[in-house]
Amino acid sequence: MAEIIQKDGTWTFDGDTVRIVPGSDKGVSLLRKTLGEVAVPLAALAGISFEPGKKSGRLRLRLRNGADPLLQITGGKLEDGSDPYRLTVENDRTGVAEYFVDEVRNALLLDRVETSPVTGYLLPGPALPITVGAGDGTATFDGERIRLEWNWKTEESKSSGGPRTLALEDVESVEWLPSIGLENGYLRFAVTKAPTKAPPKYDPHAVELWGFRKDPLMALVAAAVVARMPHPYAPAPVDTPPRLTPGAVAPAPAPAAAPSGDDHDALLRRLRELGELHQAGILTDDEFATAKQAVLKRL
Repeated sequence: MAEIIQKDGTWTFDGDTVRIVPGSDKGVSLLRKTLGEVAVPLAALAGISFEPGKKSGRLRLRLRNGADPLLQITGGKLEDGSDPYRLTVENDRTGVAEYFVDEVRNALLLDRVETSPVTGYLLPGPALPITVGAGDGTATFDGERIRLEWNWKTEESKSSGGPRTLALEDVESVEWLPSIGLENGYLRFAVTKAPTKAPPKYDPHAVELWGFRKDPLMALVAAAVVARMPHPYAPAPVDTPPRLTPGAVAPAPAPAAAPSGDDHDALLRRLRELGELHQAGILTDDEFATAKQAVLKRL
């Protein structure tokens, strides 16, 4: 078990999961406090790093592309302070942070976790139901329906139609954008039955955001919806094979392709890595023998 406790939050790793609990310090962002505890399975990780600094360091988790609906919808536009996968580390805990990094990296190596994109979400997204009020409206999502309600700051042409309720199956896509400089942000739902090119200020399926404290929370609503929509990297449906007529013979399956040169080199590198881990005492004799045999079978 590896654990690091800071004002910013607490991270623990049990060999299978990195658990992230936001701190109670007043400097912790509202988004992280609202999101609460996050459990990141090892299979969702692409890497981890520790960046030392003059006053404090920074521990970062890097997730595989497509593993987390929150990262998928925010697309790298979350501020550092709102990023749940970043932890500020005081300089007197640098050694603990480096040990934490080593433990996670060793687990990733031993489990041979891929760093490629995933085809299904490995994190569930924010808990439901979720309600957030920011900008010119309030968005609520219960897992099946999205409800948008307006406030006194909403443009009359948008609020005159009253609250909007959208069924999840009618939502074609979700877009979240924070306000940047003089440009307002928004949370927008593209609806199959009612496409529109109106700007968010006038779009009845969008909440306009002006850069206030609660704006990032709209990203949680977006993530909760996206988590229940088809994954963007999911493989296309495979055509159903045609039925055979009586007496017809099914075609023989194609022979398995031999490993390419690149695959062969990767397996040889893997053998060298296992040998180094065994010599360093990280792998026991039994663990080394089992892992080596698994690699040799793929050669």
